[in-house]
Amino acid sequence: MTDIKTLSSEVVYQNKWMSVREDKILRSSGAEGIYGVVDKPDCAVIIAVDEGQIHLVEQFRYTVGKRCWELPQGAWESNPDANHIDLAKGELREETGLEADEMHYLGAQFIAYGFLNQTCHIYLATKLNFVGCKLDSEEEDLVSCAFPIHTFEQMLIDGTIQDNVTCGAYGLAKLKMPRLLQG
Repeated sequence: MTDIKTLSSEVVYQNKWMSVREDKILRSSGAEGIYGVVDKPDCAVIIAVDEGQIHLVEQFRYTVGKRCWELPQGAWESNPDANHIDLAKGELREETGLEADEMHYLGAQFIAYGFLNQTCHIYLATKLNFVGCKLDSEEEDLVSCAFPIHTFEQMLIDGTIQDNVTCGAYGLAKLKMPRLLQG
């Protein structure tokens, strides 16, 4: 195992959603280098399934210049230390207008640990009830729609859905709780 020692760290950019820092490092070989690290609070992704339907959201993703389907997900930058179950319930309600009678915690995954330290907590939500949406201003173009599970899986296969969080979370759910994901 190779350990890397941080010699110095400087925030080079920051906004309300993230900060970017540049760390000067020392490798175990004695070679110095740098690491660029994006710091973001933990997020949650919610696989909301009921009666053979899975709930997705679509919104314009500026970085890739197109509208994209994905599972409901997000972070609370104004409350970065929020309990991840509360975060998951809040994001589900905010983006889809749904509340779940059952929330199954499936685990945590890193999104892109080569440069990002954000952890994504994965939940499977079942026994859903519509209670009304409460979108953030940044999500004004977000739409929510339920799809048959087999249609969603085809969207993953044919590349309609390219979000790695959606793909990874669903893969973990399919392995851990396949009986709840039958369509």
